[in-house]
Amino acid sequence: MSKKIVFFGAGAIGGSVGAWVAEQYENVWFLDQGEVARAIKEKGITTYLEHHKDEAVTVKVKTIDSLSECADADVIVVCVKTYSLDKVCQIIKSEVKGNPTIVALQNGIENQKIIPQYFDKVIYCVIEYNAWIDEPMVIGYQKKGALIFGTNNDATKPEMNEIAGIFSLGVETHTTDRLLDAVHTKMIINLTNSLTTLIGLNFVEIPNRVLFKKLLTNLSYEGTQIVKAAGYKEFKVEGMPSWTIMKLGCKLPFFLSKGIFEKNVKKMVISSMAQDVLQRKGQATELDTLNGYIVALADKFNVKAPYNKAVYEMCRREFAKPDFKPVSVEAVYAEVKKY
Repeated sequence: MSKKIVFFGAGAIGGSVGAWVAEQYENVWFLDQGEVARAIKEKGITTYLEHHKDEAVTVKVKTIDSLSECADADVIVVCVKTYSLDKVCQIIKSEVKGNPTIVALQNGIENQKIIPQYFDKVIYCVIEYNAWIDEPMVIGYQKKGALIFGTNNDATKPEMNEIAGIFSLGVETHTTDRLLDAVHTKMIINLTNSLTTLIGLNFVEIPNRVLFKKLLTNLSYEGTQIVKAAGYKEFKVEGMPSWTIMKLGCKLPFFLSKGIFEKNVKKMVISSMAQDVLQRKGQATELDTLNGYIVALADKFNVKAPYNKAVYEMCRREFAKPDFKPVSVEAVYAEVKKY
């Protein structure tokens, strides 16, 4: 009998991964709420490759209004942000029978603390692509995958391999024994989401490109130094710069690196943090579980991190404002100099 899979949450990542899997695998169900739930029922899920919206693919999918309708689910793919994770785990625990396998799609490491409090079969997923929502259930993506599965429980590995095989029907999916390395390498990439949200990239003009590059590249390079000091090793994440490239980007003068810098900036889509802060006008973000975690690592291992500390503290202050407006790169750099 095929495994029954429920996608809990259909944002940019959950919606795109779920649509790709559902297109090739029949026993997939979706649960969300509000206008997202209505859009899934009425229109299905539409995904398109960046710059190819005219070739968008729409997949009609099966939906449920409550997990109790799929109480016999074998696999729950949890696609909510970390700040909603504890509440969602409680819902799953109360409404799903037996011992489902949880596939966790959150950024960062905090999900490895929260989910095992409720479930013993957990697969963590590192996402190797960017996606965004144009409107409910219309999702753009830069490339299709890949996904990296890992688990901290050896007994879960056979099932992880089976589920990875199912996901591979719709999107490139791999497994790894180096889960922590993969998670921390991806976190370094995610660090820049805070800065680009803070300065309003893709929402306002950023004239001072030299200072923009200085902030962005130092934020990432510091991240590599912090993660290495904590004992983690680089993990190859497809489509993302290596730690050596990050170091070069930080050290090379602007006139030598301008071309590649501007090329990479053009690739930056609106991050999930920017969607939370600038589009949905919410104050709940992944700031603490990503940037806050890295700053705490820096303190623990005595690594100087003026860029990360300044950006983190400034984001905490500015994002908390009900009328948040992007700040200038000059204002951010002035904060850096305080450290």
